Amino acid sequence: CVPGSVSQHSARFPYYCIIFHLFYIFYAAYVNSCQLVLKHRTSVSMNFFRGVITGQATGPQPTGAETIQKLCDRVASSTLLEDRRDAVRALKSLSKKYRMEVGTQAMDHLINILQTDRSDSEILGYALDTLYNIICNDEEEEQDESEDENAQKQTDDLGAQFTEKFIQDPEHITLLLTLLEEFDFHVRWPGVKLLTALLKNQGVQVQGIVLVSPMGVSRLMDLLADSREVIRNDGLLLLQQLTKGNAAIQKIVAFENAFERLLEIISDEGCSDGGIVVEDCLLLLLNLLKNNSSNQNFFKEGSYIQKMKPWFEVGDDNSGWSAQKVTNLHLMLQLVRVMVSPVNSPGATASCQKSMYQCGLLQQLCTILMATGVPADILTETINTVSEVIRGSQVNQDYFASVNAPSNPPRPAIVVLLMSMVNERQPFVLRCAVLYCFQCFLYRNQKGQGEIVSTLLPSTIDANSISAGQLLCGGLFSVDSLSNWCAAVALAHALQDNLTQKEQLLRVQLATSLGKPPVSLLQQCTNILSQTKSEKGSKVQTRVGLLMLLCTWISNCPIAVTHFLHNQDNVPFLTAQISENLGEDERLVQGLCALLLGICIYYNDNSLENYTKEKLKQLIEKRIGKENFVEKLGFITKHELYSRAALKPQPVFPSPEQMLFDHEFTKLVKELEGVITKAVHKSSEEDKKEEEVKKTLEQHDNIVTQYKELIREQDAQIQELKEQVASMTTQTDQMQATISQQLSQIQQHKDQYNILKLKLGKDNQSQPSTQADGSQVNGLQTEELSQLREELEELRKQHTLLQTQVGDKDALIDSLKSAAQTSESSGGGSADTELLQELEALKSQVQSQLADINQLKTERQELLRRAEAGAADAAPSSDGTSDAIKELESRLSAQMSETERLKESQAGLEQQLASATSTVAILQTEKTKLQSELQESKKEQDDLLMLLADQDQKIHGLKQRLKDLGEPVEDEDDIDAREQTSDEEDEDED
Repeated sequence: CVPGSVSQHSARFPYYCIIFHLFYIFYAAYVNSCQLVLKHRTSVSMNFFRGVITGQATGPQPTGAETIQKLCDRVASSTLLEDRRDAVRALKSLSKKYRMEVGTQAMDHLINILQTDRSDSEILGYALDTLYNIICNDEEEEQDESEDENAQKQTDDLGAQFTEKFIQDPEHITLLLTLLEEFDFHVRWPGVKLLTALLKNQGVQVQGIVLVSPMGVSRLMDLLADSREVIRNDGLLLLQQLTKGNAAIQKIVAFENAFERLLEIISDEGCSDGGIVVEDCLLLLLNLLKNNSSNQNFFKEGSYIQKMKPWFEVGDDNSGWSAQKVTNLHLMLQLVRVMVSPVNSPGATASCQKSMYQCGLLQQLCTILMATGVPADILTETINTVSEVIRGSQVNQDYFASVNAPSNPPRPAIVVLLMSMVNERQPFVLRCAVLYCFQCFLYRNQKGQGEIVSTLLPSTIDANSISAGQLLCGGLFSVDSLSNWCAAVALAHALQDNLTQKEQLLRVQLATSLGKPPVSLLQQCTNILSQTKSEKGSKVQTRVGLLMLLCTWISNCPIAVTHFLHNQDNVPFLTAQISENLGEDERLVQGLCALLLGICIYYNDNSLENYTKEKLKQLIEKRIGKENFVEKLGFITKHELYSRAALKPQPVFPSPEQMLFDHEFTKLVKELEGVITKAVHKSSEEDKKEEEVKKTLEQHDNIVTQYKELIREQDAQIQELKEQVASMTTQTDQMQATISQQLSQIQQHKDQYNILKLKLGKDNQSQPSTQADGSQVNGLQTEELSQLREELEELRKQHTLLQTQVGDKDALIDSLKSAAQTSESSGGGSADTELLQELEALKSQVQSQLADINQLKTERQELLRRAEAGAADAAPSSDGTSDAIKELESRLSAQMSETERLKESQAGLEQQLASATSTVAILQTEKTKLQSELQESKKEQDDLLMLLADQDQKIHGLKQRLKDLGEPVEDEDDIDAREQTSDEEDEDED
């Protein structure tokens, strides 16, 4: 409305126009006044903020808490977005210095900003940055480096308190996950950092909220696809914190295609030559795979192991490795070890080991192992990685045995590694890694154990080259106690669970000095043990290593026990060691000596008269005492280092002095401690009874073994018969298909005969016809008869083939009959019954075919008779037709004879099958009889054991009653002792 328009209508509406004009004037004045007030208010607010930020104020300055309170009020009460944004910006600038005040007063207002001001990315970024500053402890930790630990602890507690306050409402985490979907850099990046800080402070609680949040993990996985490297890299740190110790989230992240994305990032960044981003990716991969069998299987099935091979391609020039490259390669090796760790299931580990060999990863690791210029820590970790890749895998172990070092002349990698192990100048961790590699090479590898032991035998020693056996012997008798221990443990692993090599090692002879006869390796080990006064014998580490070697050597090997006891000095030395009261350091040696003596009792075959089981137990009772012996034996398992070594196969020790126990030896101690204790406490009568029971059980076991072998052979024969029956069934199906085809062809022939018969009838009726018409009919009949002749020829060939197949079946039935004579299974009989039924069906089909042929023959004779009746008046063409019919008759006769022969062959086959069925039934009866005899034998054995137990109980009860009545009762041990004393007195008198 303008003044001109008012004047135009004033004549008609004078009052309305005046009122409207006045209203317009007042409205314009009101708008101008509001704008002036707004400008003034904004200038005052900005001056106030500048005063707070710059500290320039004319009056008394407010405290930090007062300023923060005013800013919080302004955030809560301001209606203009610019006003709230400025207030949040001011809180952000104060949040680092006044962390406590901002956190306690402004957190709720900041969360409200995140909920209400979603449309403005700038204020969202300020709010997220402020929350990150009050929750994160990183900045405060940097400032507290020079302060005391209490202040740092208070700072950490402050972040945890604010985190707990933030996550009290799970919707706050859900809100934060929603904000991460914003592509704006100023929102997404602070959101990622804030969620990472929350996970660091309260990881378990935040993980639980993210896990139940819809699409929570998927939203975080999208960060890896962000084109901005800053967000992607911080997203890696976020996922590291998210996946720590939570298997459920680890599985979700893995199935969100995390492996593919991480491997792509590692490849794009340059693999081991990459920067800190590669390290973050590898740490995330370790989180996803470690102790997570599901993800490990998914990683293997996804063919990601093959994509790890380029990581380990190092050049010839390995000088000047950067610290980041060393870190990256170290993590890559750890990732390989996670996939083949001994703590994984054996099946999964074996599958990964197979994949690593097939894709060339093991070969690449061996290349790094033999390369020059590789840093020591990378070389050590590579040795540990190769160890676990070949552990328990025969194919990988054989490949590792074939690896040669690039030296002149070439030497096996095993020899080169053993040279480092027995060299006291090498780093301790490297020597431990080499020992672990040697142990893994021999783990469940009897072939490798034989190759190592063979290098010690006299027939295979090469004086011009250094062998593994020579290095082990040199380390075993070195002046370095750690070399002694490592060599003893390595040699013990060459004998682990291998009776053949234990016996072979008894042949090893050592030349101690010139002019003296050689001594056996077993004797030399015991000689070193007995040198208690010399420096070598007094070293606990050396003696422990030798005792572990001897215990492993003679356990479960009676021949080795006999060799050990044959030396007259060994048993007195062991009893003296066990009976002495020594210090703490020697208790372990005493326990191992007790274990060695116990093995001599338990695995003793009583071949030496002076050291039978009974005499050794009497010696223990007189010299040591049974209770004292058992107590000394228990020193082993009570040792602290024993428990540490029993945890995992890899020898990891903080110092060489603590290197005392081997993991496999702890298993041996656990297995033998109980049985040795029982063997020491048993009496001679109990031993005799136990031996008798063992002999009886062995006899029964031999019988059961024989029956098992017989049943196994019969199962193999039955399986072979089943295969033959299956083959016969297939042939029968083929024969049935052939017969069906023949039936269809016979039906076609019948139709053709009907057509020919009708045409011949027409020829007889049309004798006065012209010569031209007769020639046309003659041509048609000749063509049809030619086609019929060809089809009958094909039918004959098919019958010939059928006869050949029946002959093959006869031969197969003969072999089935001969094989069924040794069979005891009813499964073969049922299969033969099925075959008989099929042959019955085949017989009926052939009979039906024969009936069709007979009918065809009758029709052919009738046709021939008609043709002969009109032969006098027929044209010369009818003579050709008669000849063709005669030829057809002869071929049909041949087909009938062949069908008769087929019928006779089927009858013979039925007889053979009936004979095979009866033979199988007889064998089944014999098997049932054998099984009943076996059950009776087992029942007799159980009755014998029950009878022995009842007799022992009755004897014990009678002895107890005699003792209660006051009658003297002597135990069997006392009677044996008295008899032995009397024998010794008789010998003295003699």
